[in-house]
This record gives sequence, structure tokens and C-alpha cells, in this order.
Amino acid sequence: MTDTSTLRRLVWLFPDRESTRMSGKWGAAFWDAYVDVAKSMDLSWDRVAPEAVTVDALDPMAAKFYIDGERVTPEDTLFISSIYSLPYQSADVFTQFTLYAVLEQGGFYLPHPPNLAAVCNDKMATILMLKDSPVPPIPTVRIGSGRDLVYDEYEVVTENLPYPAIAKPSGWATSRGINIARDSHDVRGLLSLAQGGDTVLVFQPFLGHGTTDYRLHLVDGKVAAVLVRQPGPGAPYPQFSTGAKLSYIDTPPELEEAVAYFAEKFPVPYLCIDFLHDGEKFWLSEIEFDGAIMCPGPEYVQMQRDTIQARFEAYRSAHTRFLAQGRS
Repeated sequence: MTDTSTLRRLVWLFPDRESTRMSGKWGAAFWDAYVDVAKSMDLSWDRVAPEAVTVDALDPMAAKFYIDGERVTPEDTLFISSIYSLPYQSADVFTQFTLYAVLEQGGFYLPHPPNLAAVCNDKMATILMLKDSPVPPIPTVRIGSGRDLVYDEYEVVTENLPYPAIAKPSGWATSRGINIARDSHDVRGLLSLAQGGDTVLVFQPFLGHGTTDYRLHLVDGKVAAVLVRQPGPGAPYPQFSTGAKLSYIDTPPELEEAVAYFAEKFPVPYLCIDFLHDGEKFWLSEIEFDGAIMCPGPEYVQMQRDTIQARFEAYRSAHTRFLAQGRS
């Protein structure tokens, strides 16, 4: 721990809507490792629901913040949050946005820029923001699925959509809800299903069953780790849940220019960038400010822990600079 650091707590704001089974699954995957690494750095790590944070601003000039009744201050605590928007978390999205604003106005350091919370949670917003990326964003069509879907007015944006196309929720996580649309009838059917949950979909060209996903973990603008996800047999997209093989590799030379671009575009302590490779070229897929640091197997335990530690060290250094600048 650096002599100048007053940081004592890393607090993840996360909607309290996981099942007991899912909490165990994500704990084993990365949450437990976060706790252990933080402890080795003389920090505490806690995952709390947004409603656990309460504020006494009877005197706005001396507001007091609490987590489950325990006092916390900008000097000893930083809050980490992304907009988690899976269907069972949808009721929490507004609470997360407003708490972001409260904490920012209260002088807390937030490693994930609140002004980018919505941009980075929507695939279309991300692509438009990063349209000048050295690695081109994958072409995308965005369609809402509200009550007036029956009028088929969305067809104006699907006229030139190449098939087959991949359909994805515009803002979910963990690669759920991904399907293939082989023609306009599939598009109609998938939108009708999405309508049941008021889910916005994006449609993108299907890059092929061999498409590989490269996740770059950037710490202070430098690559700390590159996680590769190769699709399982016959799977349309590369995810562990569909039999994908996960491993860590060195940074592909073709992505080095993109790393410099993202480091300048997002001067933040930690950032994940996902690229897709179709067998011939790379495509920019999405970015995440809270991308999980996974451990694909026993041989990667130290890689996972080193990456987590680098991430937390970057948070601590940024927190120290933030306080030194008068929380400006």
C-alpha cells in the first residue's frame, strides 16, 4: 500500500437480484478472487445493493454517507458501478443512475465515468461513439420492440440487412439472448419475442461459426491481459456457456493501434474492449468498464490474480490523484 493512500474500501454497487445458485456461480468465477486480492492489498471488498447506500444531507455542506448503517467517506471509499440491465435487474436501472449522480455530487471517486454509463450500455451508442476506431465497428441495426411493433415500421432499417444476421439485446450482459436471423421472417419473430420484455435488439452481420472473441483488459491504457474465447462445436457465438474454449494470449499485433486509440479515448484506470475476428479481419464489438476478470483453468490462476491486482492498484492510484486535485 502506498504511504499517501487513504483508500480502505472497494464497494461494488450491484442489484441484489441474483439467485443463491447464481451468486455461488459468479463467486467462484471471479467475485471470490476479488475479495482475496483486495485483502492482500489491505483493502476490503464488498458487493452491495444500491439501496444499501443512505445519505444524511440535512446539512448539504456536510453530507454523511452510509452503507448498511456504517459511515463511509470519499477519502476511504470508492464506488464501482456499471449499469447492470438484465431483465430481472431492470427495476434497478433508474436507482443505479440516480445513485451515480448522488455519489458524484457527494465527492466520491467513481472509476467508471457516470457520463458514459448509458453510452457503454447500448451497443449502438457505443458504435456511433467509436465510429473512427482503427478497428472498424461491426455494422449494426437497432430496433425497439414496443407496443407498436405490429406496424412493421422497423423494416425501413432492415431493408439492406445482410443475412444471416446475429440478433442481440442492445444492453444485456453474459451473452444471453443471442440468436441467428436467417431472413426477414426470423427478424419479425425475434422482435415479437423481445416485445414481451420491452427489449431493444440490435442486428449485425453473422461473421460465421468460427468467429473468435478477443477481450483486451486495459489497465491505465496498457494491456494487462488478453482473453480469447473460441466457439464450441457448432455454436454461433463464442461463450463459455456454449462450450467455448477460453485462454489468455499475447496482444495480437493487429490490435496495437486500437489499444493506443482506446487509451487516449478513455483515460480511465480499467477498461475492457471486445473484438471479433471472422477468420480474416478484426471487428470492434463493444466496451465494458466493469468487464469480469475470469480464470479459464488452474494454469491461469496467477494471471487472473495479477490482472485483478493491477486493476485495483490503478483504482487506488487514481483515487489518490482525485483527492489531491480537490475532487475536481
